Amino acid sequence: MREVPMQAALREIARKAKDRRFMLYFAASLAALAVDAASFLALLRLGFGAAGSSVLAYGLGIGFHWLMSSRAVFLDRVAMGGHQRTRQKALFVLSALVGMAITVSIVGGIERLGGDPRLAKGVAIGASFFATYWLRKRVVFPGAADGVAV
Repeated sequence: MREVPMQAALREIARKAKDRRFMLYFAASLAALAVDAASFLALLRLGFGAAGSSVLAYGLGIGFHWLMSSRAVFLDRVAMGGHQRTRQKALFVLSALVGMAITVSIVGGIERLGGDPRLAKGVAIGASFFATYWLRKRVVFPGAADGVAV
């Protein structure tokens, strides 16, 4: 069966909307990474210890990412308030912890195998990015087509 022009146009709009969300998520992730890195360096400069600075900076990055995700990337999927919104925030933090676990596993595993931890961190950033994007799109901020109810 041949697709009519309106169907083709709607399909193309849907494809671009998905690409736009992905690109917005990518930009939000880069910005959150910048918040994390800048905060980490600033805290070190202020005399805080490396481990504490790392945890606090990571938390600031997660908070920033939540703001960007809920106000730009997944704006059409954010719960308006109450229990549903609290649940989304908790799932968002859990997805960040999954990303951290992926990162630690990859960096630690590659280092144990004698690999360069800097290269491992690059691999881990990519793997964590795609995992958290999937979790946030499908579980934290699901749409009707995603089939997961919040």
